[in-house]
Amino acid sequence: MEDSRFLPRKALQTLFDVLNRQGFCTLGPLIKDGAIQYLDLSDADRLPQGWTDEQSPGSYHLSANGSARCFAWANGPQALKPWLFSARETLWQTRRDGSGSLTFAAQPMKERPLALIGARACDLAALALQDKHFLDDVRDPYYAARRKDLFIVAVHCTHPAETCFCASTGDGPRATHGFDLALSELDQGFLVEIGSERGQTIAMQLPLQNAEDRLRTVADQEIAEAGRGQRRGLPSRNLRDALFDRLEHPHWEEVAARCLSCGNCTSVCPTCFCHAEQDLPELGGASSQHVREWDSCFSEGHSYLHGFVIRPETRHRYRQWLTHKLGSWHAQFGRSGCVGCGRCITWCPVGIDITAETRAICDDDASHGGSP
Repeated sequence: MEDSRFLPRKALQTLFDVLNRQGFCTLGPLIKDGAIQYLDLSDADRLPQGWTDEQSPGSYHLSANGSARCFAWANGPQALKPWLFSARETLWQTRRDGSGSLTFAAQPMKERPLALIGARACDLAALALQDKHFLDDVRDPYYAARRKDLFIVAVHCTHPAETCFCASTGDGPRATHGFDLALSELDQGFLVEIGSERGQTIAMQLPLQNAEDRLRTVADQEIAEAGRGQRRGLPSRNLRDALFDRLEHPHWEEVAARCLSCGNCTSVCPTCFCHAEQDLPELGGASSQHVREWDSCFSEGHSYLHGFVIRPETRHRYRQWLTHKLGSWHAQFGRSGCVGCGRCITWCPVGIDITAETRAICDDDASHGGSP
């Protein structure tokens, strides 16, 4: 953090103003419906100052802590995914003219440049995986258009939740890449790091001051303590072989007895990208829309193939999710699909813990699952 500069707390609004002048619609953390969500935000005074989150398996709630800080919380149900990979969108439209001929037209993309303030290290790691899929593997034009115009202000995490385990996956709590600007929040204000040329352009318009070495030391210590304070963790960063060697392990039945197949874990997971597509005709039959929307490997229809459901039971679906996320992702992306954000633990209605289930299945031989 040697090159960081200091931004006084009272000057945080300037960051929003500069981004707005540059044509960005600013998004930031707001309290809505009892959770911290990324929503349209242009007023720094509306940030969740003095609030923190308390998370545990199947439980999430906010509480006031009287702090001057605005980012003294771990995460909410959202990551960056909803702003890049829309939960539901029309890809193209089909129309029938008077002669009966069909015409196809792509849905116009009316995207606005977004600046998201508050992204965490685990979410940036997830973003890199989403980029690999949607930009490199399938080259999705809708994702690409949104991604090109996304400006990211990261905030290093200093208040991990009980369900966080990003230190064990190597994805936090410090953001090391993927941001335009990164903030370290202190009681006095923020240390600002520059991560891109666009970030440099914005930083030059902020009232930044030279940062005292003692502030840098405090910030480094708080981030390091956030990693050391995490009590959960996966037994290895590569569990591919350990999991695929245990496809008939009896614990799959035990977790299936608790799992509701609701798909909450895949909805809040920042790396899951399964989706379904369907055509929705208008009543008159003159036109239809081809719609893409999020799907989950926990739904019965997700594995429907030629009149046959490949994964008819919950144990099959949970096994598919876990072995894909922690195992076969290594063949696709060179790493696990889990970034340790802990959202699947918090937002599971029955509190299923991916770290506990993985350890129960892999036992003491998890380290044999392959090299990190």
